[in-house]
Amino acid sequence: MRILFVTSTRLGDAVLSTGLLDHLIAAHPAARITVVCGPVAEGVFARMPNRERTIILAKRSLGRHWPPLWAETATTLWDLVVDIRGSALSWLVPTRRRAVFRRTQGPKIAQLGAILNLSPPPLPVAWIGAPDRFWITQRLRTGRPIIALAPTANWQPKVWPPDRFAAVFNLLSHSFATGAEAVVLGGPGSAEAAMAAPLLAALPRAIDLVGKLSLPEVAACLERSALFIGNDSGLMHLAAAAGAPTIGLFGPTDAATYAPAGAKAVAVEGQGGHMTAISVQQVAAAAETLLAQGRTILINASSVAATSRPVVSS
Repeated sequence: MRILFVTSTRLGDAVLSTGLLDHLIAAHPAARITVVCGPVAEGVFARMPNRERTIILAKRSLGRHWPPLWAETATTLWDLVVDIRGSALSWLVPTRRRAVFRRTQGPKIAQLGAILNLSPPPLPVAWIGAPDRFWITQRLRTGRPIIALAPTANWQPKVWPPDRFAAVFNLLSHSFATGAEAVVLGGPGSAEAAMAAPLLAALPRAIDLVGKLSLPEVAACLERSALFIGNDSGLMHLAAAAGAPTIGLFGPTDAATYAPAGAKAVAVEGQGGHMTAISVQQVAAAAETLLAQGRTILINASSVAATSRPVVSS
């Protein structure tokens, strides 16, 4: 069986779609799967079982990225095409069956589950290899609990003030997570480094892994983390997929739609859509509740609940 899976060019949506792939792999263990994704999301699928090929969709103006992709996929008779983008491509390639995204109301994870008529929807997963875990063990070399902090985002209004990240870490490391060590995460590039710099300055003993890891290595780091605190971003979704107790911080984006989906996940939403409306005390309280109860919660928005396997090793 050959499956074409067209996912997002954005990291967060690509991570959210992994639950559908996990379901398909379990349902069709002999399937050969071709994944179409954007360059930033390629690492999400690097350790995926049953992956025959990854096709990178680099967006071009005026939709000029679609004809080359069609040319690469139209010569195969697919048994199933799953398209979370809802693109015309899924109707232009030969297939015995297609499942195409149609926008509806509700959490994004539920919208994705509806593509395959799955209710409750499967949670995202993180595919991690033994080399990734070994490399992280070498980089961290600590027996202390890790609190992963992700202070970056793709849009400045989504960024919680760095001094508050530092303050909540200091508060938790002296109370609920005594002796914890901070690990600061972010993507590659100068913009991510610049956003993370104030937090690293405020926490000089923190381990700086901003832009230094592949996505499977980031997932391995998150798998080991006692807690993740980060802005609404792809890293937030990856943290929840890797099984880390996850706090996602939301301001102008809709937490009811994009809350982190995981066995232990929390969204804290700033009133009026402002990140500065989220207090240190709010986040600390959410962390203590999350770690104590070990369940999915949503602060100031509606709950998201689903069940699946959070981490898959390879």
